[in-house]
Amino acid sequence: MTVFRISPAVAEAFPDTCIALVTATGLRGHEPWPETTGAVADLEQRLADGSWQPADEGDPRIEAWHTAYRSFGTNPRRIRASVDALGRRVAKKGTLPRINPAVDSYNAVSVRHALPAGAFDLDRVEGDVEIRYADGAEHFTPLGEPDTVETPKPGEIIYADAIDVLTRHWNHRDAHRTRVTEDSSHVVFILETLHATRDGGLLKDAAHELQGLLNPHAQDTSVHHLSPADPEITL
Repeated sequence: MTVFRISPAVAEAFPDTCIALVTATGLRGHEPWPETTGAVADLEQRLADGSWQPADEGDPRIEAWHTAYRSFGTNPRRIRASVDALGRRVAKKGTLPRINPAVDSYNAVSVRHALPAGAFDLDRVEGDVEIRYADGAEHFTPLGEPDTVETPKPGEIIYADAIDVLTRHWNHRDAHRTRVTEDSSHVVFILETLHATRDGGLLKDAAHELQGLLNPHAQDTSVHHLSPADPEITL
C-alpha cells in the first residue's frame, strides 16, 4: 500500500485544493482501447470544426496555476503546468499526442476539462508520496531523460516518494522512474484543482470520466480525494 499526503505547509498555502486519485489495478495496456481512441478523435474533430478550444491562460482554471507557480518562484510562461502546455500543443497542432492508451486517456480528460493530470506506476513508487515544498536536496530525473538529474529549487512544490522527486513544479513534468507504459498494471492517475469551491464538481466529473475509460481495461478501479480537510489517503 502507498500513502499519499498533502504536507501541512502546502495545505495551508492552498486551502481550496482538491486532488482526485483514480487507481487502476490489473491494467491491460497492450490491448485496444476503443473508448479512448474515440474520446481523442472526438476532441480533435471538435477542435477542427471550431466547436471546442483548449482553455488558454485567460481561463480561470489555467490562471490559477500561473498564480500558484509564481508563488513558489516558477515562471509559468517558461515552465508551464501540464494542462497549460498540453492545451497550447493541441491548439497549435490540432491533435493530441499519442503515447499509450493509459496516458492518452488522462491527456484527453485533462485537456477537455482544463485540469492538470498525471500518473505514476505504483509498482515503481518507493514508500509514501507527499506533496510538499522542496528543501533543495532532492533529485529529479525527467520523463524521457533517464541520464538527466535535476535539483528542484528550495520552496518549489513537488511530489516526492522515499527515493526522489516524482513531479517538479507541482504538475509540470513527471519523473522517468515512475512513468506509465503499456506494461504498467498498477497505476494511480492524478487530477487537480486549486479551487474546489468553484471546480469541485468539474473535478469529480473528470475523475468519473477517466474511470470510465479505464474500467474496460482493468480488474478494478477506484476514486479517492485528497484535500486539506482529508490530507492523507492509503491506496
